[in-house]
Amino acid sequence: LTRDLAADRKGARRMQIFAAIMRLRRAASNARLVLPDAVGPSSKLAALGDLLDDLLPNHHKVLVFSQFVDHLALVKEMLTERGVSYRYLDGGTPMAARKIEVDSFQRGEGEVFLISLKAGGSGLNLTAADYVVHMDPWWNPASEDQASDRAHRIGQTRPVTIYRLVARDTIEDRILGLHH
Repeated sequence: LTRDLAADRKGARRMQIFAAIMRLRRAASNARLVLPDAVGPSSKLAALGDLLDDLLPNHHKVLVFSQFVDHLALVKEMLTERGVSYRYLDGGTPMAARKIEVDSFQRGEGEVFLISLKAGGSGLNLTAADYVVHMDPWWNPASEDQASDRAHRIGQTRPVTIYRLVARDTIEDRILGLHH
C-alpha cells in the first residue's frame, strides 16, 4: 500500500513539473497563452509580422506551424488585422475540410497557411509555399523537420527557407540545446 502511495505521489509530482514546463513554453510563445488579459506586445508576433512584411509583397507563400492551437488563434487575429489572407488547419479540422484548405492554398488562395504541428506534420503536400515558420520549438526536432517537409515535395520549383522563432533566455533555449 505504501509503495502505491509513493508511486502516486511521484506521478503527481511529475505531472506538476510537466504542467509548469508547459506554462513556461506557452509564456515564451506569447504571454496571452498563460495570462489571457496580458496586454504587452508579443515579440514572436512582431517578428512574424516583420517577416511577412518582407515576404508577401514579393509573392512568397508561407506555412506557419505552432503546436499550440490558441497561439495560432493569436496569429489569426494579427493576420486579420493586417488584411493578410490565410488558410487554417488543426487537429479538429474534418478530413473533407482539410482537403479543401490544402487544395485552396495550393491554388493560390491564401498567402499564409496556419497549421498545428501535429495536424500538419505529415501527409500534406504544400508546395505552393516557399517559406516555413515554426512559432515554437518542439522537443523532437524530427517532428519540426517532418512538418517543414510539407513544402519540400515533388513539384516544388523554388528553394524553401525555414525560420524557427525562439525566445532567447527562455525554456526554448533549453529545448534547442536538447536538439543538439
